[in-house]
Amino acid sequence: MFAARKDLDAACEALERALKEHERVGQPLELGRTLLVTGEVERRAKRKRAARVPLEDALRIFEKIGAQLWAERATRALERVGGFTGTAGELTPTERRVAELVADGKTNREVARLLFVSVKTVEANLSRIFHKLGVRSRAELIRHFADQDSDAHARE
Repeated sequence: MFAARKDLDAACEALERALKEHERVGQPLELGRTLLVTGEVERRAKRKRAARVPLEDALRIFEKIGAQLWAERATRALERVGGFTGTAGELTPTERRVAELVADGKTNREVARLLFVSVKTVEANLSRIFHKLGVRSRAELIRHFADQDSDAHARE
């Protein structure tokens, strides 16, 4: 109601109250949906950094409970936010899961099925992964993870 009237600050305040209630009653789908709306309202208010956190939280919830369509919507909302996503080479939890599955030899379709997301979502994540890690192919991604594993074993 507030967002429709372009009173985005009041909408954010109402959403904060709703988030507290959802956390209290333990309904993950409703919590995820409220986080998604919170992120979208923050983005509309031009507060991209503030939008990213609830959108990432919503995506994690949707992926955890297997709400594929909601996860896709959260992924699209995150893509609209754009901008800085962490330090160079740092993958989000979703990107890390996609990268690890691809490095294990899974196809995009298999990754999508395992993570309950669309193939397009996997492709979008792979694009970001390749860019962040400075790799250009699946083979380079596999080598990157193999190098990380050997570095970790050398430190032990």
